[in-house]
Amino acid sequence: MSEEVKNFIDKIASGDNAAAGDAFKDALRMKVGSALDAHRQEVAGNMFNGTVEAQPHSDPKPEIAPTGTFAQDGTVIPTGQDGQAEIDLTQGTEDAGQ
Repeated sequence: MSEEVKNFIDKIASGDNAAAGDAFKDALRMKVGSALDAHRQEVAGNMFNGTVEAQPHSDPKPEIAPTGTFAQDGTVIPTGQDGQAEIDLTQGTEDAGQ
């Protein structure tokens, strides 16, 4: 028997009903608190033990269109290139130092 319950019984036996009410609230608070703490520990333990399986990916990756240019109607005209940029970045660097 917990100390709070003993205190509650003692207050009832002595006839102090106001103090017995407070002792009852304390005993109930301790009982509920202990039950909540035990359940909290159980949930936390199950959370990381692998008992809950991960959800699969919901959407597949989108299909990527081949490289090309757009026609007037919005369709893609393939260019046959690999998608690499063909820009010469060395042009104009000789004049940049002056």
